[in-house]
Amino acid sequence: MSVDVLGYIYAATVAAGGVFGYVKAQSIPSLGAGLLFGSILGYGAYQTSQDPTNIRVSVAATLVLGGLMGYRYHTTGKLMPAGMIAILSSIMLVKTVIRSFTAAPMKTH
Repeated sequence: MSVDVLGYIYAATVAAGGVFGYVKAQSIPSLGAGLLFGSILGYGAYQTSQDPTNIRVSVAATLVLGGLMGYRYHTTGKLMPAGMIAILSSIMLVKTVIRSFTAAPMKTH
């Protein structure tokens, strides 16, 4: 059983981005979304740390966040933060799926 370090880093990055958005622009929606998605992604990283094939929460949160930020990047053209989070989400989605397919299935007693 290996810890999903990149998953935890991604979750912390998303949460920190929400806090940064609040500090910089007093954006309460940014703070709320960052902390909400960061928490969900942290829980997903915990689940994949326990069982690398248990990717539902991580994949769902990454798809929603990546989709929203990808759309936001498409409409605004701003790389920061929307484009960067869309790129990170794409990378994390691929990493999570590959890890789940290459992991040995968990044994149940």
